Amino acid sequence: MPAKHDGFKDFVLDQLTDLRGLTCRAMFGGYGLYRRATFFGIIHKGRLYFKVTKTTVEQYKTQGMKPFRPNAKQTLKNYYEVPLEILEHSEHLTVWASQAAER
Repeated sequence: MPAKHDGFKDFVLDQLTDLRGLTCRAMFGGYGLYRRATFFGIIHKGRLYFKVTKTTVEQYKTQGMKPFRPNAKQTLKNYYEVPLEILEHSEHLTVWASQAAER
């Protein structure tokens, strides 16, 4: 079965060209982003979510971003949506992705 084309996924991966060790795998009707072995991001229904820490979660909340809700009964509070202003600037997005991929 051929991989379906996803323009948003392609855009995100293009924006993250400078992030070394980046891989993307289909999962749960979306995609998981990995930096080497570290799972740090989710692409789901045209939105991008990064893993947050106690330190980084505030930069998402101050931009009005919400945690990942794959369905009405489930919320993953350690993954927050990436603001559009960050998504549109590859340098900023790479910084945020690097923070999300840190252990």
